[in-house]
Amino acid sequence: MKFDDVILGRRSIRGYKPDPVPRALIEEIIGLAMRAPSSMNTQPWNFYVITGEPLNRIRAGNTERMSAGVPQSREFRIGQAFAGKHRERQVGVAKQLFSAMGIARDDKDGRQDWVMRGFRQFDAPVCVIVTYDRVLHGSDDAPFDCGAVATALVNAAWSRGLGAVINSQGIMQSPVVREHAGIADDQVIMKSIALGWPDHSFPANTVVSGRKSVAEASVFVGFEDGARYP
Repeated sequence: MKFDDVILGRRSIRGYKPDPVPRALIEEIIGLAMRAPSSMNTQPWNFYVITGEPLNRIRAGNTERMSAGVPQSREFRIGQAFAGKHRERQVGVAKQLFSAMGIARDDKDGRQDWVMRGFRQFDAPVCVIVTYDRVLHGSDDAPFDCGAVATALVNAAWSRGLGAVINSQGIMQSPVVREHAGIADDQVIMKSIALGWPDHSFPANTVVSGRKSVAEASVFVGFEDGARYP
């Protein structure tokens, strides 16, 4: 694929075929992703790539604990709940997904099942846990770099015919993830990325979230044609 085709064509995949993904292909994708920008080349990121029975145990532990009301235990700091425009965008994409899946507003069971899919890493055959070196915890550079490498990873996956979705639900019960993924104590769990072959018959996979325009997001200073993009 051309670069533009990857960026403009990629979308979050929430329904996957059960087919396994070759380890060599995942290694190739991670290798591409690690060319992402890194603050002063510190490269704080690491990847725990999980499939098969260990992933099934993580899914079971996540769903059991969340269903039992065990408080979430994400290791990376959590900000305030979204409000204003940010909340509107969050609700907007949720409405798109529920509409695609035929989940009505009053369908509590359907909505709860959808939430649980997130805790199961959307039933993808592979889960990539992105971590960063604990010695850098509290630094603004480490999460910035992990965001860059996660973006590069999902784009690299798309360029190879794979789908992915970056999510936090899959790591909300961090003790479960740590136990079954064997995550070292010197690592902080940052994000979870579901990965696999897209199931193109899955309705939610057709959803493409909207984006702000360049004019809304950008301020141009010192250009002859004015401060803002026309």
